[in-house]
Amino acid sequence: MKLYLIRHGESMGNVNGIIQGHSDFPLSPKGRIQAENLANSVATVLLDYIYSSDLTRAFDTAQAIANKKSLPVQQWETVREIGLGPLEQKSTEEIYTMYPFIKDRSILTSGVEGTETIEAITKRCHTVWNQMLLEHQNENVAIVSHGGFISIFIMFLLVGDSWHEFHRPFQIGNTSVSLIEKIEGKKPSFVYINDTSHLRKLDEIL
Repeated sequence: MKLYLIRHGESMGNVNGIIQGHSDFPLSPKGRIQAENLANSVATVLLDYIYSSDLTRAFDTAQAIANKKSLPVQQWETVREIGLGPLEQKSTEEIYTMYPFIKDRSILTSGVEGTETIEAITKRCHTVWNQMLLEHQNENVAIVSHGGFISIFIMFLLVGDSWHEFHRPFQIGNTSVSLIEKIEGKKPSFVYINDTSHLRKLDEIL
């Protein structure tokens, strides 16, 4: 199995410095161009299935890929961004003012009441990986998701349920692609993480 983990294009939440979580923000104009560049770059990549978070910024990114591949996009709430409850739709500065202790923690695992728990996130990771192993062992799959969830999922594949005890060193940029390869009987291998080479010319222009 080849599993392509893809982050959505730049959203209006990203542009405005807003912590999004489950809040639904559309792609920015730049994000739509990023999605098209991404779609062009993977046009020759063999894909059997495309899954996407049901949030607009991810689904529209996935749809750009699907348009090049003549494949349907299967919306999957399980690969949504981490739920951040009362922290959503606020800037980082606003969050730190309201909850100063978060400065020493990850916003994704702050423990603030109303945010998604580590146990719930871990359960989601298990669900996604089990689905891939059961349904797609010998196939090529793209999952279009979000920076927080992708970085946690990669850590989960590396160290298992204790992912939250480790620093997550990964940068997951807009429309970045990370490739996980799983050969039956072997542990997953990480071919590359956070490939944004398809954006180089775009970044020079914008």
